[in-house]
Amino acid sequence: MVNYIWAFLIVIGAAAGFITGGVQAVSDAAVNGAKDAALLCVGLIGAYTLWLGILNVAKDAGLVDAIAKKMRRVIRWLFPGIPEGNPAIGYITLNIVANMLGMGNAATPFGLKAIKELADLNEDKKKASDSICMFLIVNASSVQLLPLTVIALRSVAGSAAPAEIVLSTLIATAAATSAGIITGRVLQRVTKCRR
Repeated sequence: MVNYIWAFLIVIGAAAGFITGGVQAVSDAAVNGAKDAALLCVGLIGAYTLWLGILNVAKDAGLVDAIAKKMRRVIRWLFPGIPEGNPAIGYITLNIVANMLGMGNAATPFGLKAIKELADLNEDKKKASDSICMFLIVNASSVQLLPLTVIALRSVAGSAAPAEIVLSTLIATAAATSAGIITGRVLQRVTKCRR
């Protein structure tokens, strides 16, 4: 379905370009768009490669376990249904750390593995557990200490001060995460009362 939507948008855009600006304008826009996309990808590949490598080395070196121990109280409070020592905790920690560094795309593989582990723990396969719901809340809102993806995008776009958004991003994401966690906890209690 999404492919049809994209095809429709491309056809409408090209038709509008032909009508309003002629064939040359559409051709120039297509070439410039492809060039800009390639430059953006090359700029982001470096940042993602570096940080994914660092996160994997950190995991192999035991740093993730050390961070998980430091975050243990918070993780236990957020996810009381996960047994001690379950691999989901490590994947959740990696996901949270990657999100804190503003690398949502780098966090995705860890998030998928965490969801798989959480789904294995879930007794009712037709309903999401409280742990799955809370993980989705924390993952979607994700406090960002250092929004590396946005900084990289601003840098590639030629911003004079690409990191000037750090404080505002931290405030906004902390507020969103807090609101999400509070709402999730309230809904967990409400649904438990109804059972």
